[in-house]
Amino acid sequence: MKKNYISNSTESTRMFKSNLLESLSKVHFTVPLFVYVPVVIYFSYRALTAPLNIGTFALCFIGGLAVWTITEYLLHRYIFHFVPKAKWALRLHFIFHGVHHDYPKDAKRLVMPPSASIPLAVGFYFLFSLFFKEKAYLWSFYPGFITGYLVYDMMHYAMHHYNFKSSLMKRVKQHHMLHHYDDSTKGYGVSSSLWDEIFRSGFPKKQKA
Repeated sequence: MKKNYISNSTESTRMFKSNLLESLSKVHFTVPLFVYVPVVIYFSYRALTAPLNIGTFALCFIGGLAVWTITEYLLHRYIFHFVPKAKWALRLHFIFHGVHHDYPKDAKRLVMPPSASIPLAVGFYFLFSLFFKEKAYLWSFYPGFITGYLVYDMMHYAMHHYNFKSSLMKRVKQHHMLHHYDDSTKGYGVSSSLWDEIFRSGFPKKQKA
């Protein structure tokens, strides 16, 4: 397997000549919380005042969380790690994900900037609306999906900048660090290794002595 360049610098490398584009490519890790927590609250409120009983709301919400986990895995494996041949496409690939693998400690490029996440969030909302005839179910499912995304973003930042004490979180972090520093063709799950286990794209477990 070809080993790519990896920088240990915590500084942000410049990607664009345009100051505007450069600023849009960087974001403080708390920004998604300010953007999407109100979205979660709004849709949850709409669902519960539809009205919808709390049990049905909880089931739909959990369903949204579950769908996020497989979405996270598929996006990371088949979109972010798809390496095109055309030069312009390679440049686009670097902007979206390649820069993170070259500069994994860049604190301003560890969560998705709103310039990319908002169009995706809107697109997923309209996609999910095709599968729900009742708006109340959509309004319950969607905040669960967005909550899953927020958990992913916050965990991703923490994995690169926080020393966990929990044995569980240490294992989750190790899974992602192996993806960066050992083999980027494995370990596509970030917030969970579940789908790596299911699709056999995880890292082999060390044999016990």
